[in-house]
Amino acid sequence: MKRTAPFLGMVMATALALSACGGLGATTTEANDRTEPVAPLAADQQVSIVFESYNYGLAGAWTNTFNSLLDEFRTAHPNITVTAQKPQGNSPNPATDTISSIQNQMVAGTPPDVAQLGFSDLDYTIHELGAEPIDELVGTQELQQNFDGVRHSYAPRARTLADWDGHTYGIPFVFSTPVLYFNASLFEQAGLDPAKPPTTWQEATAAADAITDKTGKGGIYIDCLTKTAKDWCFQSLVRSNGGRVISEDRTQLTYAEQPAVQVAEFGKRLVDSGAMPKLNQQQGYEAFGRGEIGMILETSSVQGTFVSGAKDKWDLRSAPMPSFGAAPTVPTNSGASLHILSKDPAKQRASWELIKFLTSETAYTKIAKGIGYLPLRTGLMDDPNGLQDWSARNPLLGPNVAQLATMEPWVSMPGTNYLQIRDGMMDAVEAVVFQGKDPQPTLTAAAQQAADLLPAS
Repeated sequence: MKRTAPFLGMVMATALALSACGGLGATTTEANDRTEPVAPLAADQQVSIVFESYNYGLAGAWTNTFNSLLDEFRTAHPNITVTAQKPQGNSPNPATDTISSIQNQMVAGTPPDVAQLGFSDLDYTIHELGAEPIDELVGTQELQQNFDGVRHSYAPRARTLADWDGHTYGIPFVFSTPVLYFNASLFEQAGLDPAKPPTTWQEATAAADAITDKTGKGGIYIDCLTKTAKDWCFQSLVRSNGGRVISEDRTQLTYAEQPAVQVAEFGKRLVDSGAMPKLNQQQGYEAFGRGEIGMILETSSVQGTFVSGAKDKWDLRSAPMPSFGAAPTVPTNSGASLHILSKDPAKQRASWELIKFLTSETAYTKIAKGIGYLPLRTGLMDDPNGLQDWSARNPLLGPNVAQLATMEPWVSMPGTNYLQIRDGMMDAVEAVVFQGKDPQPTLTAAAQQAADLLPAS
């Protein structure tokens, strides 16, 4: 599978030197020059590696889960010292700091050895950050053994998300599809049946209105319509409404066309009616966690936060993303892969050992329970020694697992200006939904301005 992803431009002047020496050819040449996989570490061979993860930079369930996993890894591999760190930066969402953080460390000569990087940055991660082709680094057989697992293999749609030109440059690690979390207690207070959650956006709108009218609480919050959420989930809404935000060949922006405009109009109507409160992403998380909003469309990465907020206070449940009428939903994926950046053979091997552990059945069991991310070894959900009992008691992951069967990849914007293109689109969507701007002219103006940032054909 050949994935197409953007070349991310340098966002800081100090990092310009990184692009002067290579571009597209360097990584391919290095991969072709490798004749033997890196040798396994000797039992007494001491190696230190740095692991950078944006999940590690988030308080609560995220960091607690990672600390537990890393402690277990260190016990199993006493010869490998792992230093975990969050990306350098001050963004509310550490995931937005990942690329600039590694750029800065590369300029300083101290990049991390293994890093968690988003799917939308795959092209840049390979060709500018120099991620290693893992299939050549450790050999195809060992790579496939990791995907196949001891008892449970990777979901087929997950295996190739970090592939490029026939090589595997990253191991898909954590991702989610859009999930409708809802407050069953508020449903009951509003006279709604929580056993029958909304299956269409028309039903969701009616439920949101009922919750607002009868309880005084917020009816729904759709994080997909905020800039902070990036565009993975907005793309899912637009795709489910029969459109795209960019053409299939990634040469023309299409988010000013009717399917996308209608999604923005839909969000605006929810705000105008009072069913959706005007909140930023963090405020939306917190309000739903406190039981002040009836529904939220969100990634499962914040499920742990919602579980903690609801505990012994209100009834948290989940459902698949609603559809637009009878049209099928098109869930897209959020999330990231694990990439090896080190050029030192011993550190490369140690990094691979860490990746194998973090994508193992043991790790996914803890990640699912602690954070709420989709376990990419989905067979764990039916395993008595895995997540079967837990998933029976905690059915929140069920809709996410079901949506994996029809998931389609999050499509990235192309070229060196892809962040400006994506953020300009989401700025426009947010302006329509939460600031009351006129949908069609606002999205048209943004698309026309962004068209000048697309790569020349």
